[in-house]
Amino acid sequence: MSVKRLSHAALTKILKGEVHKDATCIVKFYSNGCPYCKALSGYYEDIARDETYSDLHFFAFNVDDYPPIEKLLNFNGVPTISLIKASTANRKPKIRSMTDPDKPNKKTWYYSRDIKQFIEEENK
Repeated sequence: MSVKRLSHAALTKILKGEVHKDATCIVKFYSNGCPYCKALSGYYEDIARDETYSDLHFFAFNVDDYPPIEKLLNFNGVPTISLIKASTANRKPKIRSMTDPDKPNKKTWYYSRDIKQFIEEENK
């Protein structure tokens, strides 16, 4: 599956539980001015195309479209990878975000293996 850009309106629907069916979404929060975010794009797209994760929905959200999102979802800075378990019936979704790595990748911030491990642990 490919990575789709997520609008503020669409993200709001996911966060409010205004979805047609239960879904697990992986969201990369990024900014156009972030060199880590740009470098991470290829790895993130590769993970999204991995058949292991074919039941997940991969999105990218530009924090410049809605800067308060960092405070709303309790993360600080980009890139940030979050897993959101959205459910129907307007229930509050389960939201988990990756913590900052102890030893970040000098080009991409996160390592691909760490993103995969995060997804597998949080999607149980």
